[in-house]
Amino acid sequence: MNQERKTRGEQLIEQLLAELDPGSECYRVLATARRFKSTWVELGEELLKVSREGLYRQWGYSSFDEYCSREVRIRKPTAEKLTLAYRYLEKEEPELLARHGELKPLPDYRSIDLLRQAKEDDFPPEQYAELRKAVVEDERSHPTVRKHFREASAARRPADAEERRQLQNALAAARRLALTLKALQGIPAAQLDSVLSLISLFEERLAAGDEA
Repeated sequence: MNQERKTRGEQLIEQLLAELDPGSECYRVLATARRFKSTWVELGEELLKVSREGLYRQWGYSSFDEYCSREVRIRKPTAEKLTLAYRYLEKEEPELLARHGELKPLPDYRSIDLLRQAKEDDFPPEQYAELRKAVVEDERSHPTVRKHFREASAARRPADAEERRQLQNALAAARRLALTLKALQGIPAAQLDSVLSLISLFEERLAAGDEA
């Protein structure tokens, strides 16, 4: 890969690798992180070990989250999904986990994490089986699996679906109001700021639901 095509995170990881002993545990975890896009299972396994054994403390970090963000260059939500998805495979899908050494790639870790959530949320057996089929057997893309998961969740929690619809309507109305206020003269800045704060609140609430 040409240097100009590498991300800043990739460049930083390579700089760190150049300073480490290739035989060290720290080097091995970072090297796995560099191969993350092609082998998330290995990275999930390594990160779970780092977290369980507290190895990040030996490397000068006060927390696992700090280690992930500053050295491995992945965000906390990503690290959580990777480790939880790997733990799920260990417990629920050992046959699938054993397949990771084959040329055939495993499902997206985000789809595996949704399967984990469905298991923990006690989806009815038929809904869980349909979701598992989409992830494991049919190898559907993550956007397709996520859509399937949301539809199944909404069917189980109609109140949540109604709240989301109301939030979307409120967000649209607040955005229209903000545009109108900006076009008017003599509107106190504090009033406009209040509407903009509401917009941010609605967006955050909706984004929190999208992370599922």
